[in-house]
Amino acid sequence: MSRIYISAAHKSSGKTTLSIGLCRALHQRGLKVQPFKKGPDYIDPLWLGKASGLSGGQGCHNLDFNTMNHDEVLRTLVTHSQQADISIIEGNKGLFDGVALDGSDSNAAMAKLTQTPVILVIDTRGVTRGVAPLLMGYQQFGSEITIAGVIFNLSSGGRHEAKLRAVTQEYTDIPVLGVVTKSPLLALDERHLGLMPNNECVHEGMDAEKKINDIARQVTDQVDLDKVLSISNTVESLVSKPLDMNLQQQQPKVRIGICEDSAFGFYYVGDKQALRTAGAELVSINTLEDKNLPDLDGLFIGGGFPETHMQQLTENKSMRDSIQQAIEAGLPTYAECGGLMYLAQNLHWNGQSSEMVGIIPGNAVMHQRPQGRGHVELMETDDMPWSGTDNTATLIKAHEFHYSQLENGENELLKKGKFAYKIQRGVGITGDQDGWVYKNLLASYTHMRDTEQFHWASRFVDFVRQCKNQRQVKKEQIND
Repeated sequence: MSRIYISAAHKSSGKTTLSIGLCRALHQRGLKVQPFKKGPDYIDPLWLGKASGLSGGQGCHNLDFNTMNHDEVLRTLVTHSQQADISIIEGNKGLFDGVALDGSDSNAAMAKLTQTPVILVIDTRGVTRGVAPLLMGYQQFGSEITIAGVIFNLSSGGRHEAKLRAVTQEYTDIPVLGVVTKSPLLALDERHLGLMPNNECVHEGMDAEKKINDIARQVTDQVDLDKVLSISNTVESLVSKPLDMNLQQQQPKVRIGICEDSAFGFYYVGDKQALRTAGAELVSINTLEDKNLPDLDGLFIGGGFPETHMQQLTENKSMRDSIQQAIEAGLPTYAECGGLMYLAQNLHWNGQSSEMVGIIPGNAVMHQRPQGRGHVELMETDDMPWSGTDNTATLIKAHEFHYSQLENGENELLKKGKFAYKIQRGVGITGDQDGWVYKNLLASYTHMRDTEQFHWASRFVDFVRQCKNQRQVKKEQIND
């Protein structure tokens, strides 16, 4: 259960880059590294999982106060750390930042709950002696956590490094674990939702594996990995019952297509596992290259960046037609955010317009600023198709992050379909409604997370199985 928590004074300090480098550097030492990411995030976990050499059903798992209670956070950490030599938890934003004024959902609160020592990443551009009061203040303000070391990032060179080390030694007792020099090799391309996902790197002409190794090389050269490992070994074992990962329903499996390509890649590792546990055989679909849907019982189109692939998506008309015909024929389909955009009539971005699947009566229009961002709270309506009997909360906590909005008016949506959710907090599709329902399709801007408060995965699989059984009964009746 060796573990460290990588946090920072503020966002954009380089903690993700350094976390990627640490994961790969320790993996190259022959250690089994298990990464975690605090909060709702798809992109950083893709990089962290790849840097750790994880594949298949493994990957980076999220620890999120909004969708998980404290016990589930601990059980998730314990479960996925069991076979690891070291676990690396990457924070979001700054060490003391969060939504709650009392800091109960901050990185510091997560470090305290998980009893994990913090390694603080400091952006040192334009500062030398000023790091001392910053570190002293963070120690005093966060007296219930352990700031076990600091990594100074984006140093300008040797003289800068010497000053940073000297002032830290003079005024604090925090060990300096490394000083990482500013370098183009550390730069990761960013766009409107954050880092470019590594599943898009080939499309953009970038070698993700090379980028990770370049970062790891600099981290290895400029960070004391032995000290990092020593800090990780100071922790005590967490007492928590692991998650049961071996539950399998004694019901026939259903085949659910999942769109996994450069345009769509926002899927939680835990959610995919929950789908399989509920009885789904996940069939990978490439919306850019595959010409038609295979034989499926259901379809899941997650989030991503359809706007950066809009021309390719448009050109693959046979796939668009295949999905449209399948939904019209009643194929149970779930689409989140980017998936919703793909199902719209057209997608507008940067003065360009491209034809999409055309099921949803509206155009997905990209804006310069986020149209919905942050925590979401939803209440189910009577039109929720996956009502289920799983006894999870009627108030659903989730998240959204979208620069697009459906335009053409709420009336057009209501003429053709209904809404599954009433928004208590957030924006969704209309500002007060989300989860557009048409036949067996549910499309929303909200990103769900399968946790104890809302087991959406088993609900969806049960709905898919129910629809499959109904089709089979009708087929038998026709044959009779």
